[in-house]
Order: sequence, then C-alpha cells, then structure tokens
Amino acid sequence: MAETKTKPTNERVEDFLNKISDEERRADCFQVAKIMEEITGEKPKMWGPSIVGFGSYHYKYDSGREGDWLVTGFSPRKKDLTLYLMMGFEKHGELMEKLGRHSHAKSCLYIKRLSDIHIPTLKKLIRNSVKDLKEYTKSRSKSA
Repeated sequence: MAETKTKPTNERVEDFLNKISDEERRADCFQVAKIMEEITGEKPKMWGPSIVGFGSYHYKYDSGREGDWLVTGFSPRKKDLTLYLMMGFEKHGELMEKLGRHSHAKSCLYIKRLSDIHIPTLKKLIRNSVKDLKEYTKSRSKSA
C-alpha cells in the first residue's frame, strides 16, 4: 500500500513563511498561524515542503489505508491561501454565507486575502472543524 508522502518535517515554519515574497500574503499567513495555534493549542509544524499544520490524528479507511494527518492547517499556494478544515463545510452553510469572498472544496477553503473575509466567522469555522474532528476520531476509536 502506498505511503502518505506529506509528513511532518523538521523545517522551521517561520523560515518557510518569511520566504513568501508578497508582503500581504506573508502577513496573512502569520495571522492564520496565530489563529490556528490559539484554537488548537498546538505549535505549527511543516508538513511536507509547503503545508503548515497544527496537531495530528490517525486515520484508517475501510479500505485498510491508514496514516497520520494534520488536524488543521494552511498553505500559501500561488493562486490562493488554502486552509485545511478537515471536517468540511456541509453543515456550516450559515457561517459560509457570513464568511465573505471565498471558494471551497470538500475540506479546503480558498481565500485571496484575509481582508476579504470576516475573521470571527473564520475562527468559528476552524474551531468547529477541530472540535468535530476530535469527536469523530474519538467515536471511530471506540467502534474499532
């Protein structure tokens, strides 16, 4: 079975973020890092060459594939600042409407700038995602 390629590294998060050439994007990343650290109580860690992650959890799919992944995190991609909110957005329609300019996929939130969104709503989404993931992993471990 293929092994997960994206894993925690020993690279320094601050060094990675300081390499972001766009000043506003760099400042946004430091602010998101601070928000996620406050919510998770975890220090940031590099996952692979370009993801800043907070915490980790073990997953195991019915297919037998398993591994470890970040509880929440972000990556300053070329086009957007991508935030990883692992439990998705389906049950958060009201918050998504209040968030501001964004797009999203299953568990990825894409924003151009933090100034485009409502920060208290973003914090609530992150908090809910972290809480829901903890509850989900706890229920999965009980049923295993």
